[in-house]
Amino acid sequence: MTTKIGWQFSDRRFSFGQLQSGDFPDPITPFERTCLEFGHAWLNGIDPFFIETSGSTGTPKQITIHHAQMEASARLTEKALGLQSGDTALLCLNIHSIAGQMMLVRSLVTGMNIIAIDPTANPWDHLKADLSIDFAALVPYQLLTILNSASATKKLNALKTVIVGGAPISEKLKALIVPLNCQVYATYGMTETLSHIALQKLNGKDKKDYFQVLPGITIQTDLRGCLTIAANYLGSEKIVTNDLVEILSPQQFRWLGRIDNVINTGGIKVIPEKIESVVESTFDELGLQNRFFISGMDDPSLGSKVVLIIEGLALDIDLTRGINERLSDRLTRYET
Repeated sequence: MTTKIGWQFSDRRFSFGQLQSGDFPDPITPFERTCLEFGHAWLNGIDPFFIETSGSTGTPKQITIHHAQMEASARLTEKALGLQSGDTALLCLNIHSIAGQMMLVRSLVTGMNIIAIDPTANPWDHLKADLSIDFAALVPYQLLTILNSASATKKLNALKTVIVGGAPISEKLKALIVPLNCQVYATYGMTETLSHIALQKLNGKDKKDYFQVLPGITIQTDLRGCLTIAANYLGSEKIVTNDLVEILSPQQFRWLGRIDNVINTGGIKVIPEKIESVVESTFDELGLQNRFFISGMDDPSLGSKVVLIIEGLALDIDLTRGINERLSDRLTRYET
């Protein structure tokens, strides 16, 4: 392993030797202590680890995960993204989540240095200007905040690779990602899969509109049309999700939405996430900044009818007509 930086928190640096020995001089923040204690446990062979699920596949619960499982997941990412020993990764995620913990595991498995800061909207507001970073994991809100700052965007573009996950990526954010020089990937995964099992390239010549499953992962759909996932390192049982998907090939799929959100209108199942994407692009065309959401409302004939709720003052007749015309052209009859 390289000792060029080791793990760095603000102005404090800890070598891999200090991580292994547990020599952590006070004072350190709760965030720093959690990171360092995880690294100490890992390097000293502590097994298993325990983590709370987010509820993606059911009621949130504590699950047990093993050293070998986390290492297997980290190796898949290392190979898929070309991570290398001596690279420097930025950790700016919740360290109690699988996303944050797996950034530490990737550092330990690959030999990457870590620069770690408490989660914040724009990490570059809290980083020294001369720091060189190769790899970062962000949530969509962080990336959007960064891209609203010219100086932070410039620093982001100096990275090799960025992965974005934890929530769906809006059409507005996808459009802002396209011109970036660094490689940006959307991730698909959850606590139960030990971080991501699939990646979607969001910019560059090899930009994709679907997720590419990592090697060794098997995907299928159940009777509901929801994704199921299997991998040797995840155990013998398939992981059943509530995510509706379209499988394009054994290693490729498109995410459609959550079955929990489906609206049954006249016996036709409508996916709100699909409509939201169309509404968002329509609002952009019309210069509308209003927030909105799609919902189902009781209807005596259809059971539920699909409604668009727009925040703000009532829109004028011409603008309302323009929205209706565009949506009617782009959505099915039941969706409108």
